[in-house]
Amino acid sequence: MKRSPAVADQFYYGDKERLTKQVRGFIVKDAPKEHAIGVLSPHAGLIYSGAVAGHVYSSIRFPKTFVLIGPNHTGLGAPVSLWSQGQWEIPTGVFEVDEKLSRKILENIPLITKDMQAHAFEHCLEVQLPFIGYFELEVKIVPIIVMSAGLKELKAIGQGIAGAIKDIGYDVVIVASSDMSHYVSDTLARQKDRLAIDRLLALDPEGLYNTVKKENISMCGYMPAVIMLYASVTLGAKEARLVRYATSGEVSGDFDHVVGYAGIIVK
Repeated sequence: MKRSPAVADQFYYGDKERLTKQVRGFIVKDAPKEHAIGVLSPHAGLIYSGAVAGHVYSSIRFPKTFVLIGPNHTGLGAPVSLWSQGQWEIPTGVFEVDEKLSRKILENIPLITKDMQAHAFEHCLEVQLPFIGYFELEVKIVPIIVMSAGLKELKAIGQGIAGAIKDIGYDVVIVASSDMSHYVSDTLARQKDRLAIDRLLALDPEGLYNTVKKENISMCGYMPAVIMLYASVTLGAKEARLVRYATSGEVSGDFDHVVGYAGIIVK
């Protein structure tokens, strides 16, 4: 089963040459490569969030497999959906799904459903692939979309993913795909986003979950971020680093209605 691009020519250029050039403009050439257990990377149109995503992927050593976890924007599919086999295609290449790790995750975590519907039109994982593919097309992926789950379920999912990664015995990086505050002023976005970023940097998944709820932060991928943190801590993460933060206002010039973007490495 091959997934064709859903948002080419919308979120990024739809032909190979222009997309390669677009991504190259966001790559940080001399960035030191760090060993990462998890990362947070944004998923807006590349013109807005590409500089943050490019900085994240420029700064990590690539694994054999990326587990990609993002929020469900379409309302389709199961509460937590995993695309378990086949390929994902973008204009610059084709990625194989890591079927071995997918099976282990499904065995470990009854909360996750093998489901393709949630992924069919969803953009949040697809827009990670141009950056991954720029550096390495041989890397495999495990795509997971989260629509609804409570804190207890998010913890079980994160710890279950960590267990599957331990069992598999090769290098894996967990990517939480999320934008930060949506359609508030630049000042308010930076203020609210800092509260969430501080919990991420503290490796505090419960604190992130509670802060997003209490402060009404419109961080669309807070559930994937909570899962990534639980998994990373279980896998031995000791620290996290904010690689870059930006808002859409820096590109659009509209500072009254911005979306925030944070890039974080957990190691």
